[in-house]
Amino acid sequence: MCRLFGLHAGTDVVTATFWLLDAPDNLAEQSRRNPDGTGIGVFDTNGLPQLHKEPIAAWQDAEFSTEAHELTGTTFVAHVRYATTGVRDVANTHPFLQDGRIFAHNGVLHGLDAVEERLRELGTADLVAGQTDSERVFALITGCVRAHDGDVGAGLRDAVGWLASNVPIYALNILLSTATDMWALRYPDTHELYLLDRRDGAAPAGLDLQTPRIRAHSEQLRGRPAVVFATEPMDADSRWRLIDPGELVHVDAELTITGELAFPDSPARQLRRDDLTAAAQEAQHPWKGMT
Repeated sequence: MCRLFGLHAGTDVVTATFWLLDAPDNLAEQSRRNPDGTGIGVFDTNGLPQLHKEPIAAWQDAEFSTEAHELTGTTFVAHVRYATTGVRDVANTHPFLQDGRIFAHNGVLHGLDAVEERLRELGTADLVAGQTDSERVFALITGCVRAHDGDVGAGLRDAVGWLASNVPIYALNILLSTATDMWALRYPDTHELYLLDRRDGAAPAGLDLQTPRIRAHSEQLRGRPAVVFATEPMDADSRWRLIDPGELVHVDAELTITGELAFPDSPARQLRRDDLTAAAQEAQHPWKGMT
């Protein structure tokens, strides 16, 4: 299962350090399957998007993923990819950038021919450079946002509603960010996605969150508010909350959190694990048996 991480630090820029993987030797012992790519997206001090990402063809190529990356900005999105569609290359590695927005996805959907036809109708088929279902989902969202005059929330609801009605879906967890806003969706209940509300600033040690795949550290967030999204709780903080299935969460520039049950119903064609290819099945739970 791909791993997602999102950090919204508010209107003031902060510096944070990210590690996307542990040492390769440790991973080889711990994981049933090695990741296929890692990446970080950030909106920098000028509010401009930057992507830093790299596919992983072998552990000897994993230096980018195991070294520390110090980035400065307002919002950050990190992703560790376990491929279900597409080869290992930069074009298929998350996060993706379209219309000044950064996107990462965890899930699987089928019916890409139908999605591509819809992209042609919306005029966003040319935004797709790779082979993944994720980038096509993003292009669909981008087309719907354009159709709603730049309203990202409305575009997200439109795009995911279309997918839920028209293509088979196993999971569709999403992080979408601008320099000032972040949206998160968990749909349906196949995979987990958590929210950590640190807006009270009660963090005397700053930000220091870690799993075997992603670590985020920021001394500048000591005593300062922030909102975090992650595939699993990254420390023992009791404020971690599992996002409800179908819940769309929006965090604005002032760190106001708004959640709505945008998709109360399951997809019209809900895929089961047995419906997936062997490679896709293996990619869904690469940490089985780990703590």
